[in-house]
Amino acid sequence: MAKIIDSHIHLDQYDDDAITEIFNRTTHQLSVISVSNDLDSCKRNLDLSNVYPHVRPAFGFHPEQSLPGDQVISELFSWMELHKEEMSAVGEVGLPYYLRKKHSGIFQIEGYIELLEAFIKFAKKRDKPIALHAVYDDAPIVCNLLEKHSIQKAHFHWFKGESAIVRRLISNGYYISFTPDIIYEREIQDIVRYYPLDRLMAETDGPWPFEGPFKGQPTHPAMILRSIKALAHIRKIPSEIVQRQIYDNTVSFYYN
Repeated sequence: MAKIIDSHIHLDQYDDDAITEIFNRTTHQLSVISVSNDLDSCKRNLDLSNVYPHVRPAFGFHPEQSLPGDQVISELFSWMELHKEEMSAVGEVGLPYYLRKKHSGIFQIEGYIELLEAFIKFAKKRDKPIALHAVYDDAPIVCNLLEKHSIQKAHFHWFKGESAIVRRLISNGYYISFTPDIIYEREIQDIVRYYPLDRLMAETDGPWPFEGPFKGQPTHPAMILRSIKALAHIRKIPSEIVQRQIYDNTVSFYYN
């Protein structure tokens, strides 16, 4: 039986029947890191982890949305502190690259940077890994903050960026993860072709939908098996070796 860890999924965004199907009808030994969007999302992920032992919840605030007020932020951090023992990581947190592109010219990013730094400080103080939404032009800003606070365990999920920032992530020992679009997206294929194999993880970012051979299908962690086969083909390494390495990487990052 194949062992799979979906290193980044929004399990709380699936309905109850879909979650039951994911865990009770899979033919694989499945675990997931379920990241959160806000306080309500954190609470649902915590509840799911109490029902399904293979769910490890991450708590945070997704950056691709309007900034919350000070009271909301305070409540979130207080709740995270209260549940820090159940928390596998801080996440999903980062910077709003796509939101900023949508509102080009009128967007103020300073508040997002300040909030991200607060999450980074929280993760460092409590010795938690951090799951990051930081792509393209935002990645260097995030790297600056991580380096400022000497963060070691950083996971850039569904990473996209230029070769210079890829080299910087590698130099710092950060992890990145790839989604099922590795099968049909040249940009992702080029990044994973050279990124150290022992710093790669696999994810779905479900329920985000995919194209190519997955078009029209609900996103399921089992898609990771095809993603890993694609990586094995790109790296010219037997798929069983790649699968084991990806699994071990994720255990090392999120479980140790």
